[in-house]
Amino acid sequence: MKNKRQRQQALEGYAFILPGVIYILVILGYPLVYNVILSLKNTNVKNFAKGTSAFIGMQNYSNLFKDPTFLLVFKNTFIFTIACLIVQFSLGFLFAILFSKDFRIAGPIRGLVLVGYMMPMSVTAMLGKNMFGVSEGVINDLLLKIGLVSSPVEWLVSSKTALGAVIAVNCWVGIPFNMLLLTAGLTNISQDILDSASVDGARPFQRFWYITLPLMKSSILAVLMLGFIYTFKAFDLMFIMTSGGPLNSTDVLGTYAYNLSFTKYEFSQGSAAALVLFVCLFVVGLFYLKLITREDD
Repeated sequence: MKNKRQRQQALEGYAFILPGVIYILVILGYPLVYNVILSLKNTNVKNFAKGTSAFIGMQNYSNLFKDPTFLLVFKNTFIFTIACLIVQFSLGFLFAILFSKDFRIAGPIRGLVLVGYMMPMSVTAMLGKNMFGVSEGVINDLLLKIGLVSSPVEWLVSSKTALGAVIAVNCWVGIPFNMLLLTAGLTNISQDILDSASVDGARPFQRFWYITLPLMKSSILAVLMLGFIYTFKAFDLMFIMTSGGPLNSTDVLGTYAYNLSFTKYEFSQGSAAALVLFVCLFVVGLFYLKLITREDD
């Protein structure tokens, strides 16, 4: 009787998760499998309609890693991701510590900081494009008024400054995200522990280094991993602000795969680039799960 009840409960559980499994298989599983198959063919605009594309194995991947443009894009993606992570995490942590203190205008300031995170990325990209504009940009206007530059800087037109401008705009979005998650981690630390350390003579830096950081290890790890995933797959920000230019200086894996597939109509080559992006994020996800499992153990 007991085994029958357990089997019935198991069947009920499977019935509840079945819609979610079907949704994942249809919405995520099928496109992923199709993308893998497409990346192993030579499908392009010439043979797509005819259905005459041939299986060429790993040739698309070999072509990618021999292409200097792809190597530049690959480097841009990691530079963009790491630079954003450093700035977002550092300033996000500082804001989290600041707003964990109880002072009168903490609420209004916190609300202003969160504006960037609440706005759609497309709107943020348009604002960034206007702010870093050459003739009517707010940044150039401010720099000219305070005398730091003698002529407008071509932020989004020069290959030397375009990536830095995109990084700055992305950090404006990512800092509030980091602040929210790290603030949640700070609130889980008991004030009694910090007060006890203070009574024992620990200085503020010592309390932060030896108590706060170790107790926030899991929160910090989650913020860094999520930040890496969200930043590494960035697309809309570059696509709207610079379209990957100038001279591919702001091209990342997301925009590069899009341009191959929907601008040059090299569908298999674009699928291969997209799968490289997926594999990178998949490896990072596995690494994160391994660290979380070790932390739980």
